[in-house]
Amino acid sequence: MQRPPMPSPTPEEVLRLKRVHNPIKPTELLAKGLLLLLGAFIFAVGLEAFLVPNQIIDGGIVGVSIITSYLTDTKLAIWLVLFNIPFIFFGYRQIGKTFAVVTLLAITLMSGFTILLHSVEPFTDDLLLSTVFGGFLLGAGVGLVIRAGGSLDGTEILAVSFTDRLPFSVGEIVMFFNIFILGMAGFIFSWDRAMYSLLTYFIAFKTIDIVLEGIDQSKAAWIITTSPDDVGQAIMDRLGRGVTYLHGEGAYTGDGKKVVFTVISRLEETKLKDILDDYDEKAFLAIGNIHDVRGGQFKKKNIH
Repeated sequence: MQRPPMPSPTPEEVLRLKRVHNPIKPTELLAKGLLLLLGAFIFAVGLEAFLVPNQIIDGGIVGVSIITSYLTDTKLAIWLVLFNIPFIFFGYRQIGKTFAVVTLLAITLMSGFTILLHSVEPFTDDLLLSTVFGGFLLGAGVGLVIRAGGSLDGTEILAVSFTDRLPFSVGEIVMFFNIFILGMAGFIFSWDRAMYSLLTYFIAFKTIDIVLEGIDQSKAAWIITTSPDDVGQAIMDRLGRGVTYLHGEGAYTGDGKKVVFTVISRLEETKLKDILDDYDEKAFLAIGNIHDVRGGQFKKKNIH
């Protein structure tokens, strides 16, 4: 019996088959390598020069490693690698090979730096200073490594793996792990150390956001006004920002609406409100934080 002819591939399938990954540029590879090296080193300085000598821990696998190192009187670097190996495997399955390789390299570098810095005298024995600067350095190190495409702690990787099996979000799972870990610090060290550790975790968490998003965080603005063309032109003239008009419809009246959409910096938010006051004091304005802006005409134009 003659086999029926195979159907011809669609244009989309042809495009997908032809699509290949562009090789990473040498300059981009060098930049990622420097971020990885710098992030691992900064993280290790935060641990060995501030937190570990003062018995203050961070959340996640790093906190478990510090506690285990203290209880067994062994090198911290050993546990940083051992405890993270299973999570690297999870990362390989959940995110991809490149992420797993970069994470393994980052953790190896960080562990090596902790060995080199272990004999260095702590920068301070003041608990508050150690908490603030240790948390800042940990967050900066993690943020740089994330920008390089990796991770220094496997807790979030595990949380992503469990999200589909448990009725909790990634953030809720991570928070549960960290409450348990920081609670252990209270029993093993002291409750004041546990509270300092909680503060360290908060500072590190906020620092990661700053490193990833930048201090001058971008904001998206949606404006519904009776004078959309005037407002849009004023935004381009007075802020130097690009504007897109979106077409909407009022749910109650059914009237068509011309929505003004733009992306601004945090420092330009007040000036945007001034523009609305000039043209339409009753305009509807919604502003939200955005984590990344790429392409388009986001680059600010010269308004002088």
